[in-house]
Amino acid sequence: MKEEKMSKRIISVVMLVLMTLPAYVAAGDDTVVVYSARKEHLIKPLFEQYTDATGVEVKFITGKAGALLERIKAEGANTPADIFMTVDAGNLWQAAQAGVLQSTGSARLEENVPAHLRDLENRWFGLSVRARTLVYNTEAGVADKLTTYEDLATRQWQSKLVLRTSKKVYNQSLVASLIAQHGVEKAEVTVRGWVENLAIDPTSNDTKALKAVAAGIGDVAIVNTYYFGRLMKKSPDLPLAIFWPNQQSTGVHVNVSGAGVTKYAKHEDAAVKLLEWLSGVEAQEQFAGLNMEYPVNERVDLHPVVEKWGTFSSNSMNVAKYGELQAEAIKLMDRVGYK
Repeated sequence: MKEEKMSKRIISVVMLVLMTLPAYVAAGDDTVVVYSARKEHLIKPLFEQYTDATGVEVKFITGKAGALLERIKAEGANTPADIFMTVDAGNLWQAAQAGVLQSTGSARLEENVPAHLRDLENRWFGLSVRARTLVYNTEAGVADKLTTYEDLATRQWQSKLVLRTSKKVYNQSLVASLIAQHGVEKAEVTVRGWVENLAIDPTSNDTKALKAVAAGIGDVAIVNTYYFGRLMKKSPDLPLAIFWPNQQSTGVHVNVSGAGVTKYAKHEDAAVKLLEWLSGVEAQEQFAGLNMEYPVNERVDLHPVVEKWGTFSSNSMNVAKYGELQAEAIKLMDRVGYK
């Protein structure tokens, strides 16, 4: 009886997801269909550019990653989606594990996307890189004290650290990377120390964390760099600066936004060609630059604002690890009271 009730509940949730997402019109042969968790203003200009260059229309819908993934699973072989696009390697890993993506044998994608920024079986590929680093208050006198993510767990940072909620996949991936590097026990010591050093309860997003540091509520936060870029564009006089941690050890934690070809893609060849183009030199500068991220293609120049933040060594761990260890990371954060 309990299993029957659970099955009905799952079906109800899936139906609700399908009802809340926009309806979709069937695509023609000269069309690629994208389900995207990357926001419209960050992808629409690129899709329009691709259509102008190739004549292939790119139809897309946007939504939350989880809802879009559930929609593809529910649609099964009838899904119109040719490409699933989302943020964070953890989400991409979940899609691959759910069996909704297919392996893509593209030499061009392998050339454009470094091996550690794509799935080991080529089911998904990073298309932009985001660094999750430290931002500090320049008036707090802490610049010369900053060193590593792990050091933020020491007592010198008591009541000085600001973190975004553990519910967001970005921090789940960061903790997953600590587990991969140090093992569960040592990673737990670090995250527990973070929680003990919090200046305020975890914020709902990175922008709020940055504003708290700017206001002097805390001295340092862990955030994605593009949130720093957006905020400083609006308020350039805020006393905030970037610090690149772990330069003598593991490097800065990086993640990706990316995409893969769906298992039941109706326009498989066209979908692969679109991903190849998005990872190429022509599109990469804009793909990353629209959100002040880093291009995944190493032959592409940085956005001028991003370039001013300076160079850094990044972690070369395969980002698929974030998905593999996501469940363990969530359990760890729950154990130490990281809300």
